[in-house]
Amino acid sequence: MKDITAGPDLDTLLARASTDPETLAQLHTGLEDAASREGLLDIAYTVVDSPVGRLLLASTEKGLVRVAFANQDHDKVLDSLAAALSPRVLRAPKRLDGVARELDQYFAGARRTFDLPLDMSLSHGFRQLVQRHLPEIGYGSTLSYAEVARLVGNPKAVRAVGTACATNPLPVVVPCHRVLRSDGTLGGYAGGAAAKSVLLDLEAAA
Repeated sequence: MKDITAGPDLDTLLARASTDPETLAQLHTGLEDAASREGLLDIAYTVVDSPVGRLLLASTEKGLVRVAFANQDHDKVLDSLAAALSPRVLRAPKRLDGVARELDQYFAGARRTFDLPLDMSLSHGFRQLVQRHLPEIGYGSTLSYAEVARLVGNPKAVRAVGTACATNPLPVVVPCHRVLRSDGTLGGYAGGAAAKSVLLDLEAAA
């Protein structure tokens, strides 16, 4: 790998980093830039604050591949990404600036749809089919699991729709929170019932 600092020599920076957070940040930015430049960054990630807690965002070159809530254990999520996609994972916030910006707009009530490239390679078959249809549920609207099953052309697959929602790797952006039980109750959600309520209340208030 080429020089990652374009400034003081690496040994000097490493010595400073132990006591200087700014120098440590400089080192990390240099590493991030070098990894991208050399084609060594397969999965970039960052963690952002939100009204539903800290969210892990991860992206491949194809697009956003993972959104994870704090209760899903971000370290385990990163380990699973490394195992499923590539071990070349690095915290690289710049690659996710666009995602973070659109999420900020959404949580501020200024955005109703996401305009982001998505990498849906973590889901397959019927689960991915369901997840691709979820953005058809409009902002502020909800459907039941049975209605989603009919939407995807398999009315008997209500339980499988529930599984597809529960395993959605891109919650919030791919809006599985808009799917409820037939009696109107929340049903399950990866981020927990409180997070699902926050998202539904946010959309209802807009």
